[in-house]
Amino acid sequence: MSDFPPGAIVSVLGGTGPQGRGLARRFAAAGIPVVIGSRSADRASDVATALAEEVGGTVSGADNATAAGQGDVVVVAVPWDGHADLLRDLNGQLAGKVVVDCVNPLGFDKQGAYALPVEEGSAAMQARAILSESTVVGAFHHVSAVLLEDPTVVEIDTDVLVLGDDREATDLVQALASSIPGVRGVYGGRLRNCHQVEALTANLISVNRRYRAHAGIRVTDL
Repeated sequence: MSDFPPGAIVSVLGGTGPQGRGLARRFAAAGIPVVIGSRSADRASDVATALAEEVGGTVSGADNATAAGQGDVVVVAVPWDGHADLLRDLNGQLAGKVVVDCVNPLGFDKQGAYALPVEEGSAAMQARAILSESTVVGAFHHVSAVLLEDPTVVEIDTDVLVLGDDREATDLVQALASSIPGVRGVYGGRLRNCHQVEALTANLISVNRRYRAHAGIRVTDL
């Protein structure tokens, strides 16, 4: 059972994309108030209205800046190529908040997915470098957007590795992950090791393409 604080609001930046929309769906279904953020406030509101009708709960939509300001915990689920610019623009709104980065810097070519080099070491480390007044946690890198969005999938069979340097913040995000039925939040180490977790997504994409699956990961013997 999740120990995520009752009434705490989760904002999802990039909440109209597959990953963000899927996470918002699962959080709302768990009874967590959700704000969907997007570059377009109208599009965010439309997605929020549809989600609220499907799963119930408190779901609203706003532009990314407004959503960032409203959330107690803010999930960043935007494309890698817009990651740094978005965080720079929202530095003020995100100050003092727990920011959960689930962005995977990946490239794609004829051979499939591969990890991109990041100057700061990882997307999460880039976020920490930009958001000096926020507490950055890495999580939700390996959860299939297809499964998150599928209303027929009741439980998602996966662990979520949670990485960060603040124990209270990583405990909070582990509880958020565990609010999704079937999912377990597992502490995965310091934020500096997030590059390994982000890069592993390329391997999972290869697994899923070969086996026509939506595989995640499980940590054994816990």
